[in-house]
Amino acid sequence: MTGEIRQYDVAVIGAGINGAGIARDAALRGLSVVILDQGDMCSGTSWISSRLIHGGLRYLEYGEIPLVYESLNERRCLRRIAGHLVKPLRICIPVYEGSRRGPWLIKLGMVLYDLLSWHKKLRHHKMLDRDEIVTREPGLRHEGLRAAACYYDAQVAFAERLVLENLLAARSAGADVLTYSRVTAVEHADERITRLSYEDAITGQPADIYPRSIVNAAGPWVDDVLTTTDYSGPRLIGGTKGSHIVVSRFAGAPREAFYVEASADGRPFFIIPWNDLMLIGTTDIRFDGDLSDVRASRAEVDYLLDETNRVFRGAKLGIGDVHYAYAGVRPLPHREKGPESAITRKHIIKAHSDIAVGLFSIIGGKLTTYRNLAEQAVDRIGKALERKMPECRTHDTILPGAWGLDEASEALVAVEELTDSGVERLLRIYGGRSKAIAVLADDRPELARCIDNKGHVLAAEVAFVIAEELPRTLTDIVYRRMMIGLDADQGRPMYDAVADIATGEFRWDPERKEAELRELVRFSDSLLVQD
Repeated sequence: MTGEIRQYDVAVIGAGINGAGIARDAALRGLSVVILDQGDMCSGTSWISSRLIHGGLRYLEYGEIPLVYESLNERRCLRRIAGHLVKPLRICIPVYEGSRRGPWLIKLGMVLYDLLSWHKKLRHHKMLDRDEIVTREPGLRHEGLRAAACYYDAQVAFAERLVLENLLAARSAGADVLTYSRVTAVEHADERITRLSYEDAITGQPADIYPRSIVNAAGPWVDDVLTTTDYSGPRLIGGTKGSHIVVSRFAGAPREAFYVEASADGRPFFIIPWNDLMLIGTTDIRFDGDLSDVRASRAEVDYLLDETNRVFRGAKLGIGDVHYAYAGVRPLPHREKGPESAITRKHIIKAHSDIAVGLFSIIGGKLTTYRNLAEQAVDRIGKALERKMPECRTHDTILPGAWGLDEASEALVAVEELTDSGVERLLRIYGGRSKAIAVLADDRPELARCIDNKGHVLAAEVAFVIAEELPRTLTDIVYRRMMIGLDADQGRPMYDAVADIATGEFRWDPERKEAELRELVRFSDSLLVQD
């Protein structure tokens, strides 16, 4: 370590969607910012969601109308600032005889949902009778079907990219981004934060920074972070585990997303076309286990398979049809009793003024509402710092990939190795920033080749993400930058080629390369479901 003293207005702990959003907002408003994460960005809760930007139709059942209104407003905002990542999604709710929620109750919910989003650009809901929905979705089980409600929300296919673009925007505004940096101590004196110590998880190197305020946005690890302070209050996080499975399109698979009431417990779950596959989930189970090893259980996988087979009889899905499954813990407020689904999804910004002024913890929150949470958090930081803050700009400042789409498309089409579907893939992942991949392929001819057999993945893409997108490991590149890890084959045929390019760009030695490949395979294997 050098003798450099690094001071910041705010340190954000946790580089998931909430932390990334807070770092971006704070940096855009002129604060000096550092954001730390014990692993890579978006390697915790944010990546295990259903990948929806939605108003929370189900929250109406629990009277959380302000949360639904907030969510619908933020959905509209994200469509504006991240239109390359957030796309409209039509969702259908089939209503069967004996369902807990009948047609009239669902119709009432749909009307209220539309009223709460009166300023939206998406279409209003439509109720379909039995014949209409069967004609539209012939694979749907006909027996006992009474009607269906269809409405629009939105999908962010790659939540990882939404988190990353917030981090890139924060970095462009001056923030420092420190991934693989585990917080080891938070020191304070005279009710003021004096020092934050952390350790680099890859090199083992310890370091100190000196922030004036800290936002603990560590998701399920919020309570763990608080153990590095003098906090002695009650447990804040009482997360629930959510699991998803990924399968190929099956016989009779729906063209649009379905929101279905499970027969086993009445809990709604989604069946969603996603990434040329089908994403099915989620479960909702209280979790008190090891946060470093959260996996979908066989019981959860069987539950999701059985319920899908019940609604789409032609599916006939078995355990062998599951490409992979992912699971994680929602950082919800701790509650000892009551159903998991009734735990509020509203976020809480808790000030720990009994420890130090300017120390906050984020409890809960949703992928959809991260931007508004961030705005509120930065407002609170400004008051703690006694700083007159500029107005928030994130509601109308577009994210980095949302501009220059036409120029990027034109540049990519000129790359001979890329197929049309390869061009579409790059635009879907990187937006307008993908133009730089085409430029890199032109500047470095050895990178103008594809490393797959479909003409989708350029060698230049690997070099681009290494240079521009803050990865430190091979797993970061495959799963949270290039997104090939989420394909049906988890991108395995390309692992060696990606590793070869990464080794040259990072200047890894042979031992480091082999270690990175082993860890990548280990991570991929951890997502597989055992027969």
